[in-house]
Amino acid sequence: MRASKVMVADVTFVADLSGALFWQEQRLLVVSDLHLEKGSSFAARGVLLPPYDTVATLGRLAAVIARHDPRMVIALGDSFHDRDAHERLSAPDRDALSAMQARRDWIWISGNHDPALPSDLGGVVASEVAIGPIAFRHEPTGAAGEIAGHLHPKARVATRGRSMERRCFASDGERAVMPAFGAYTGGLSIRDVAFAKIFGAPGFMAHVLGDNRVHRIAASRCY
Repeated sequence: MRASKVMVADVTFVADLSGALFWQEQRLLVVSDLHLEKGSSFAARGVLLPPYDTVATLGRLAAVIARHDPRMVIALGDSFHDRDAHERLSAPDRDALSAMQARRDWIWISGNHDPALPSDLGGVVASEVAIGPIAFRHEPTGAAGEIAGHLHPKARVATRGRSMERRCFASDGERAVMPAFGAYTGGLSIRDVAFAKIFGAPGFMAHVLGDNRVHRIAASRCY
């Protein structure tokens, strides 16, 4: 299936194959860690990457917005790879972003990579947002009802005699950590101690983003 249901504090979300979460009742779409302009940031330090990450990430974001037609979009921090990344956005990329923001509310959550977002990006900037029983923030604290990003969870599983490593959502029904949405973002294994601090023992689930479907796998089966 192209999506999987994720429960957080008795609220049902749809975990989209793109790496976004959708709250149907609120018509709310959540994405995390876009890391726009990561390629240009690396290029400035002499590490040459193809400069297409922002176009690719915004294209995927536009597609998932078209699919769900949300009333509100929340970007959970590290939307830009560094403090000056927004200044490097091309005019076409700015236009693409403005088109996605049209006729809907848009909230930028500040992250550790982009702690001081400017006011000219459209939407509003916040450190965190609470809607009903759910708190949206960048860095996870392990609190009940929390949806966060920052850690870029990924899972390695064995399938058909080979291993597969993919981005994933991590959730135990009370809290969730979202995968990074950005084209150039890496990942941290869900078996890392950072996740144990949030979830305790690996008794949580990994909603793994496969080629054509979201696979729901116990974290204890991942390695």
